[in-house]
Amino acid sequence: MRKTGKSRRTREAASISGDLMLAPLVAMMRLPLMAMDGGSRQPWSTETARAVNEKTAAMAEGAFAAQMSFLQSASRFWPEVFSGRTPSLFNGVAAERSISAALKPASRAVKANFRRLSNKT
Repeated sequence: MRKTGKSRRTREAASISGDLMLAPLVAMMRLPLMAMDGGSRQPWSTETARAVNEKTAAMAEGAFAAQMSFLQSASRFWPEVFSGRTPSLFNGVAAERSISAALKPASRAVKANFRRLSNKT
């Protein structure tokens, strides 16, 4: 029987990195909107406030997801040891899962922003 865990993780990492590659495009699409808002007298324009809120939310969600991933890996430590496997905390799998979990919220936010901003132009 073939294991599918590694290929699934590889596809997930490729999807996340593909979404994050849209970040420069999102920034370039957002600049004209923020420049137009910069001419107004409001200290926080709509697009600027939205950008700050989205980034803050994605960062907090990513940090929480990374911590929860490490907590899950720590809870699997003794079952992995007793089954004769190398614990994921030692072989790097826990770090890989944590990084992936941390980047997912940013990936979703970038993809959503790209869709939203590409409809405005």
